Amino acid sequence: MRIVSLLLLVLASGSLQGCFPVVAAGVGAGVMMAQDRRTSGAYIDDEAIENKASGIIDRQYKNTVHVNVTSFNRNVLISGEVPSETAKTEIGKLVAGVENVRNVSNELVVSGPSSLTSRSSDSLTTSNVKLRFMEDKRFNASHVKVVTENGKVFLMGIVKRAEADAATEVASTTGGVQHVVKLFEYLD
Repeated sequence: MRIVSLLLLVLASGSLQGCFPVVAAGVGAGVMMAQDRRTSGAYIDDEAIENKASGIIDRQYKNTVHVNVTSFNRNVLISGEVPSETAKTEIGKLVAGVENVRNVSNELVVSGPSSLTSRSSDSLTTSNVKLRFMEDKRFNASHVKVVTENGKVFLMGIVKRAEADAATEVASTTGGVQHVVKLFEYLD
């Protein structure tokens, strides 16, 4: 069904002159969704959860926290830095209260905000892990979401145990990775 929808979108794109970037982005998202093990509803819910939770946190805490919200199959990882244990707990409750959230992994750390250098290093680590995932043929790299925070790599996805083990091995042997946290849902 998804393939048929994509083909119809591509065929209809001929009548949308000047809209190629919009159509290309839509087709790209459609291809990503076709490879994803989440339902299209869960995929859309995850985007909404991330946006709603981030908005709530931004409104409540303004620039006093550094919080990343990542949702995969309605399971939410919150990572980053907060000024107090109270803020950590309150943010966890706020995120848990967002519509469609099934579970929250509160990995916030009580400390000052991380530096731009640290965040850049984390981005590079995430990219390196993803690149190594693509080179590994034991699992499909698109089945595993990677988030890095202060050298700690979080792995999310809907995977078989052998895929989880392979992804964990690859991530843990990647330069810059200090620790790996598995937040997988298992198919077997």
